[in-house]
Amino acid sequence: MSENTPEIRKGLYGVVVDETAVSKVVPETNSLTYRGYPVQELARYCSFEEVAYLLWNGELPTQEELIRFSAREKALRHLDRHLIDLIMSMPLSCHPMDVLRTAISFIGAQDPEAYTKNSEHIRRTALELMAKIPTIIALDIRRRRGEGYIQPSRKKGFAENFLWMVFGEEEGSPANSRADIEAFDKSLILYAEHSFNASTFTARVITSTMSDTYSAVVGAIGALKGPLHGGANEAVMHNFIEVGDPAKTEEWTLNKLKNKELVMGFGHRVYKNGDSRVPTMEAAFRELAKEHGQEQWVEMYEIMAKTMYDNTSIKIQPNLDFPTGPAYHILGFDIEFFTPIFVMSRITGWTAHIVEQNENNSLIRPLSAYNGEAQRSVPPKQF
Repeated sequence: MSENTPEIRKGLYGVVVDETAVSKVVPETNSLTYRGYPVQELARYCSFEEVAYLLWNGELPTQEELIRFSAREKALRHLDRHLIDLIMSMPLSCHPMDVLRTAISFIGAQDPEAYTKNSEHIRRTALELMAKIPTIIALDIRRRRGEGYIQPSRKKGFAENFLWMVFGEEEGSPANSRADIEAFDKSLILYAEHSFNASTFTARVITSTMSDTYSAVVGAIGALKGPLHGGANEAVMHNFIEVGDPAKTEEWTLNKLKNKELVMGFGHRVYKNGDSRVPTMEAAFRELAKEHGQEQWVEMYEIMAKTMYDNTSIKIQPNLDFPTGPAYHILGFDIEFFTPIFVMSRITGWTAHIVEQNENNSLIRPLSAYNGEAQRSVPPKQF
């Protein structure tokens, strides 16, 4: 490389583009932290609502602040008739992420309040999206199953309300199980934020142009849809189902490695010693499997993880998607909804970054190294 040739970092690998106070992976403790708190501690001691408040406000809420915050969120859960009609009219053949992306655009188009960069305005928008996204997803799940719409509760907590809207309160419903509710709540906390990942960076790029919050969130949804990002948890469960039998797991995994095929749910660009979120989610997954009598997924999980570790030069380890995929399957979610559920959580992190980008904005506009034809003249016409 000559001194005049720019260094190219494909995928912006290793490039630091800005500062953030929202989250950080601390190498010394191998911990993902939200506003300084290790996520495993947040998952152990806090609710998702508390974590959302933390991400947006910088500190955990007092009891009084949490009561007010939760009451505001509960009051915003309902969808108007026009949005319900729009969701019901969308093709059943389209991916649920397409429905969610369209619904967010519709909510934005309906918002009578002119967009401003004011942080409190953005937080109000964020809270409304946090409240309505679970209702959108639950409605889409039930319409695809041919089931009726269950309106959101104004009494239930965030995680419990979603399980109620999806499954109702029939016997055996996750909405009736404290263990299921807690496991799901933990997954939301673990997925809430992860620094400048692809979808968050997309939201910040759009925000940097002084576009509105809805546009930034729609762009982030588009980025998250990809199988190398949010769609990975769907791919994980498809792989588990393809294997089908713990006895076939090692051979299946070795064949993938032999053919140099990607095994979803393994490795992460920012972790060198394993994804710090995995132990918490893995423990929740194991409890769910035991509770629901589906421990075959745990056996397959263990075999696949060991085979990947023992047969890769970098001793590759699972990321958060690997235990979350089968955990969501055990809870009863349809696989194509795993990524929309990711959105339900990550809306908190995205909007925290949108606020931060606006408070110290600079247009994000990287350069590129041109490798096409040298400058040339247009040839004269021959006719």
